[in-house]
Amino acid sequence: MSNSDHYQYQLASDRFGLKLAARLSDASEQLPYDISERLRAARTRALGVRKVAMAQTAGRLATANGNMTLGHFGWWDRAAAALPLLALVVGLIAISIIQTEIRANEIAEIDAALLTDDLPPAAYTDPAFTQYLKSTVGQ
Repeated sequence: MSNSDHYQYQLASDRFGLKLAARLSDASEQLPYDISERLRAARTRALGVRKVAMAQTAGRLATANGNMTLGHFGWWDRAAAALPLLALVVGLIAISIIQTEIRANEIAEIDAALLTDDLPPAAYTDPAFTQYLKSTVGQ
């Protein structure tokens, strides 16, 4: 529901309330005194509750650059807003650490395989051996 729809709904609700109050006020002249006093007290309480609810809502809204924004955030609200960002940063750091560990383990396995192989390490620097490896890998 957009702000204009909400505003239109609020206006229609207020109009209906005014019409209903007018009809009830017209019919209240024929009621006994004790009933009319109870209705007057109930009406006063209802208006008081509505004023308190509207004041609480207005206290939470503040304008910034012409836009309505929620204001008066407590530190719990700020912490709750920062929590997803903190989780994202922790997750990215964890992923980076895990990938570094995996890469280090792969390099260690390759080094161990090279050092434990029957071929001497000097053979890997020979250009002819490198050419031989390239030609056999493609087959």
